[in-house]
Amino acid sequence: MAVCSPFVAQFRLNGSRMLAVDLAGETIRALNGAMVAYEGQMAFKRQGMTGGEGLRGALKRRIAGEGMTLMEVTGQGTVYLASEATEVTLVQLTGDTLFVESESLLALDGGLQTGVQFIGLRGMGTGQGLATTKVDGHGTVAILSDGPAIALEVTPQTPLCVDPHAYVGHHGQLQQDVVTDVNWRTVLGQGSGESVQFRYQGHGLVYVQPAERGGILEI
Repeated sequence: MAVCSPFVAQFRLNGSRMLAVDLAGETIRALNGAMVAYEGQMAFKRQGMTGGEGLRGALKRRIAGEGMTLMEVTGQGTVYLASEATEVTLVQLTGDTLFVESESLLALDGGLQTGVQFIGLRGMGTGQGLATTKVDGHGTVAILSDGPAIALEVTPQTPLCVDPHAYVGHHGQLQQDVVTDVNWRTVLGQGSGESVQFRYQGHGLVYVQPAERGGILEI
């Protein structure tokens, strides 16, 4: 669905695996190398080592090992973006924060702010690292998933547990914890392979993909 405001870039899907962004002089940020075609006049500028987050932000990413390489796209016309034929989902932010794996971020409105959110040592056991990327503000974010992303609602009455390898992102008033299910069957190698999960409590949406990154990690 396209954004209705005439004063911002218009994000829309062209099929399920390609993003089309209509620009009338605005600037967006996109995954470096994601441009597959464009119409009109476009300028592409790879962001420097700071990635638009300043030196402090770049240092945080280096410490956390959370890599993200974006480019600025400015112009008049339409730019088409895609990455390895993965599915694209549009997320509309209205002043809230989206937490998303950096590898799942395709493009975002130029006015949105990105940063690093440390999740601490609890993230190491999931294979997701020490940190994740956060996106703040008002605007549209395009995220990538292996297969169509599914948005699952979390309410105070219905907490949600997610396989870390299927997790794409989340937003809303949510608390994230890592829970483990380690018992004698796991120790003997007879577990289900789902020993580590992210648990979400509160109110918001969690985006998951119908595929897992890498192997299942048991502890």
